[in-house]
Amino acid sequence: MKIAVAATRLVEKELARGIDLSIVALINGLIFEAHALRASDIHIDPTHSGVRIRLRIDGVLHELHQFPKSIHNEIVSRIKVLSGLRTDEHTASQDGRFRYRFPDSIEFLDMRVSIVPTYHGENAVLRLLVKQSGQQTLANLGFSESDQTKLLAALKRPSGMLLATGPTGSGKTTTLYTLLSQLNVPEVSIVTIEDPIEYSIDGIEQIQVNSRSGLTFANGLRSILRQDPNIIMVGEIRDSETASIAINTALTGHLLLSTLHTSDAATTLPRLLDMGIDAYLVSSTVTLAVGQRLVRKICRACKVKNIDDAFYTGAGCDVCQGSGYQGRVSINEVLVADEKIQAAILRRAPAVELKALAITAGMTPMFEDGMKKVRSGDTTIEELLRVIHE
Repeated sequence: MKIAVAATRLVEKELARGIDLSIVALINGLIFEAHALRASDIHIDPTHSGVRIRLRIDGVLHELHQFPKSIHNEIVSRIKVLSGLRTDEHTASQDGRFRYRFPDSIEFLDMRVSIVPTYHGENAVLRLLVKQSGQQTLANLGFSESDQTKLLAALKRPSGMLLATGPTGSGKTTTLYTLLSQLNVPEVSIVTIEDPIEYSIDGIEQIQVNSRSGLTFANGLRSILRQDPNIIMVGEIRDSETASIAINTALTGHLLLSTLHTSDAATTLPRLLDMGIDAYLVSSTVTLAVGQRLVRKICRACKVKNIDDAFYTGAGCDVCQGSGYQGRVSINEVLVADEKIQAAILRRAPAVELKALAITAGMTPMFEDGMKKVRSGDTTIEELLRVIHE
């Protein structure tokens, strides 16, 4: 917390210099502050009269600063220079990345940058790609012992498809990376195609999608098959072409991991049918589907038990900046495609029937998994309802 306060003061001190402020020092201070506060994103939004600075911390945006409008163009130009983007282009969106190295340290941050022209000028969003300290495990991501057993059993199969589903920012990619770390041994070849590559993983060949050069998920997946892989991760199945190639890849002796944007695990299967994949192919290839969301964890430093309902909450303290929360944990549901579900897919059963079959077979629904975490004091009922509602 002391580091975060010091970082905020650095930014405020630089702003107080007025016309003598250094844009370089201001941007450095802002990145340092975001890292100290464990933010995942920095939002730099121009308004009619100023520049609003917000940080996304544990999935929620917090407004921290208002910069003067007079330095807006210089801020954006500095970010463009760092990212290797065109400084003379102001009417088109640009994407880039850069590596920020902390002063007097060997530590660094990879930053992903998106700049888009808006009514009040160009806005910039910087994503902090922070490497996890130590290897993530399914347990510390929030998976129960029974769900871990299901996932690890699916990983032992030589072929088939494992899908993670949920909205943007629900932790799907982190789950897939954690699964890949379980599989990453010298005896197997693992290749990924991603957009973007979030983290570099030693021992795994990672390919970046590049639409300008024609390297799409579909084309990249075709090329990967000529690389003699055992295991393939496709960052996202976005269209029918990618879905078709992915299904056929899993059918021909490869273990394939990917993500889909659906509301829950059961909806994943009908979604593939909607993409034009034959029911018998979906039935014979999809091994397991994970549905997940991320909820904020109650701050351990100010965690208290409510007298009325016996649930826990965070009172708010300096450690959590008064929010009552610090960090996040996933709530999950793991659907195993057993024989009954495979038969239901063949007759194109709706998601509600597939979910009922999965629950009968032992699946813990996402909301119930969340309630377990509420009762154990990991999160609050308010946070669970907020995330489920979203």
